Order: sequence, then structure tokens, then C-alpha cells
Amino acid sequence: MVVGLGQMGQSHALAYHRNPGFELIGFVNRTAVALPAELAGYQRFESGEAGLAQRPELVSVNTYTDSHARYAIAALEAGAHVFVEKPLAASVVEAERVVATARRTGRKLVVGYILRHHPSYVEFIRQARKLGSPLAMRMNLNQQSSGPAWEIHKRLMDSTSPVVDCGVHYIDVMLQICDSRPVQVRGMGVRLSAEIAERQVNYGHLQVLFADGSVGWYEAGWGPMISETAFFVKDVMGPRGAVSIVMDEGAASASVDTHTKTARIRVHAAATGDDGGFIAPDEILSMHDEPGHQELCEREQQFVLDAIRGDVDLGKHMDDAVRSLAIVLAAERSMLERRAIDL
Repeated sequence: MVVGLGQMGQSHALAYHRNPGFELIGFVNRTAVALPAELAGYQRFESGEAGLAQRPELVSVNTYTDSHARYAIAALEAGAHVFVEKPLAASVVEAERVVATARRTGRKLVVGYILRHHPSYVEFIRQARKLGSPLAMRMNLNQQSSGPAWEIHKRLMDSTSPVVDCGVHYIDVMLQICDSRPVQVRGMGVRLSAEIAERQVNYGHLQVLFADGSVGWYEAGWGPMISETAFFVKDVMGPRGAVSIVMDEGAASASVDTHTKTARIRVHAAATGDDGGFIAPDEILSMHDEPGHQELCEREQQFVLDAIRGDVDLGKHMDDAVRSLAIVLAAERSMLERRAIDL
């Protein structure tokens, strides 16, 4: 059963529909939405409770963040495995409750960290781990949105800020790269639109400090005023060099495929010779055949299926989801209190 039929919910529903390992029983959504032809024939349940009465083995939660914990816990208590889109919950306390329920019930809980299933990001992390320490990790994902896309972003900001929504992805990437413990986070944000509530910010960035001296930076903004210049930065520098994801010219921040496409990875070695020049030129790793957004969703749901069938231990996966959420929520707190937050 799929709960929530927004952009990600529909992508995951298509993944279940196309995978013979799943039998899709129907959908729950607050409003009527247009669906792809492949999904037109499935049943629609009036509520999550009505869907759970059908005893689904897996519930896919793709609603707004503030309802993730409620749906996930109800499904786990009903005996279902759960896939839940990121962020896992709206608070660390709620996230820990979801994880505790999964452990108590013995059901599988997979959080939608789609970049963990992306071969290019796996390679990016592998290359970055060769750079030594301390590290400087620089990442952003700004999205220039207008019309219907801006309306979606404004609704999303009722429960999740830009820094939290995608920040969990890139903090998760940083935590996979850096072996050191995060010790402090600083967050700053600004309200760039009169169309959002006074308490909301539609642009923000955070800095994470690690015990070994490494630093991580993440930036995110949504709206029609967001710049298309340098909206996509994925770059790590260390004593031995640097590794960067290089986008094609003309890529647009609003495109969902741009959020996951990498085009090329540039690997730079810092070593120099007697003349002071670099010993080796930069290496360019082509990622021309990488998966698009829909194929990534299909890979992610295959991981869910394999975890259930193979009884995979997801303890670290769940703990990592809570840890990355704690960091971005601490960054939000830092914005409000205008001070650094110790982790």
C-alpha cells in the first residue's frame, strides 16, 4: 500500500507496479490526483486505517514530514514492513519512536536515502575517503521554483524547511565520507518571500564541525528568487587532493533528474614534483550511463524487497537516519537561537 501520491509517492508506486516481487494493493491520498496510466486501475482507500484493514505486508509512506511517524508506527503496529521517505520524522523523539517500534515488532524499516543506491554517489564517497583528514565537504541543492512547483514548496515548508528536507541526504553523504564524530552544528537562514509564514525560511545553510577538525557545509533554497548560479555543488577537499561532481552546462535546478544526475566525477591529486607542478593531471570519471530518477526509485524499492526477503539487519541504516536528522534539526535550532549547537 502506498500512502501519499506526490512526486516521490508516484515514483515509488511505479516502482512497485513494475517489480514482480510486489503486488500493489492500492493507494491512500488526501486529495484526488492525476496518475500515470500504469497506476490508473488500483484501488484507492479513504484513509490509512482502511488501507491497513487489508493487511498489507509493506506500507510505503510518502506524505509530508509531519505525518511520517504517525503512519509508520501505525503500519508497524499492524504487522507491516515500512518504507518511509526522508526525513524519517519531524523530530528526533518521533524518529526514535519509529525505530524503537520497528525493533520491537521485528518489522523492516527502510528510510528513503535514495543516494545510497546511486552508483555515482557510491563512487564519489569512495574517492572522497581516499583524501585523508581533515576534510572540507561542500554541498548544496538550491531549487529555483515557480508556478505549481513553488506552490508545492510552500506547502512543504509548513512541515519541513529546505535545509532539513534535502539536508538529510547530504549530511548522510558526509557521515559516510568522514570517519570522525560530528561535534557541533551552526545554521543560518533567511526568509526571502512574503508568501511564506514569518517563522519560515526558504533559504538556509549549515556548517558541521567534526572531532578531527573536518568541516561540512550544506546550502538549500527554494523559490522563484533562487539563483541558477552554482546551485549544484558536491565537492570534497582533503590533504591528498579533491573530488568533485561536475554537472553539464545548462542543467536546471528545478529538474528532478538534475538532483541525482552527476555527469562526471573529477578527481584531483594534490601531489607535486620537484618543480612544484602537479605530478598527475586530474582524472575525469564518466558517469554517462548512470540511472535516472525513476530507475533510482526502482533500485531503492528492490533494496526494500531484498531486505525483507533476506531478513537483512537494518540497525545501522535506522541509526544513521536518526543521526542525520538530528544534525539538520540542530541546524534549524541554531537558526532560531542564533548560536552554535553542540551535538
